[in-house]
Amino acid sequence: MSAIAQLLEIMARLRDPVSGCPWDRRQTFQSLVPHTLEEAYEVADAVDRQDPEDLGDELGDLLLQVVFYSRIAEEQGLFDFNRVVANLCEKLVRRHPHVFSGVEYASEDERKQAWERIKQEERQAKRGDRTEGGILDDVPVTFPALIQAEKIQSRAARHGFDWPEVEPVFAKVEEELEELREAWQSGDQDHIREEVGDLLFVAVNLDRHLEVHPERALRESNGKFAARFGYMEKRLAQQGRTVAETPLAELDGLWDEAKRRGHD
Repeated sequence: MSAIAQLLEIMARLRDPVSGCPWDRRQTFQSLVPHTLEEAYEVADAVDRQDPEDLGDELGDLLLQVVFYSRIAEEQGLFDFNRVVANLCEKLVRRHPHVFSGVEYASEDERKQAWERIKQEERQAKRGDRTEGGILDDVPVTFPALIQAEKIQSRAARHGFDWPEVEPVFAKVEEELEELREAWQSGDQDHIREEVGDLLFVAVNLDRHLEVHPERALRESNGKFAARFGYMEKRLAQQGRTVAETPLAELDGLWDEAKRRGHD
């Protein structure tokens, strides 16, 4: 028996209505979503930590999610794991005609345009009609906001709505920052929130032009801040003090010390 066949059999046993696990039997498509997102982020964490052993374990946990959804769908007569794999194989072959069908592209831009055209045809086929759908219609609203912003901007850019170079994006960031300052001075909280959103959105656009993934960049900055803050806590604990008891000027000095010591 192959490992995949064994995994599918184990999942069927776990979901058995008589002898299966009560927790596994209770799960639905909806209840699995938080677990799926958690497992995906744990894969990303293992990659960032460059821990191949943990990555192998986390990929297994993520695969379990696919098998779990597929088993629930099979019980409802919707599809099964084999259909999931078959659909994926068909999609990979269809989206790579330069690999599987001998198609040649004159440039990388031409290949990207073909890729987007194929995906647009797939989206239209899913709608089941001949109506041209909106370019941004199927960007998932459940994506984390940074990822959603990057997806929206990349999709628009592939259709020609984009700055041709990075310098105007820097100018746009400065413009949005000034508008946020004006909103803050007005004291209008709704306006402030709107301008904060605009600033974050254009910051993602700058990331994209600089070929930096915003989610990863922010995650790394979060980790750097946590490491330096932890250093301050430990230094103060050695003196019997806490962060809250320490003047800001002294905290700034400890922060600079953490930076010099490479706590990033």
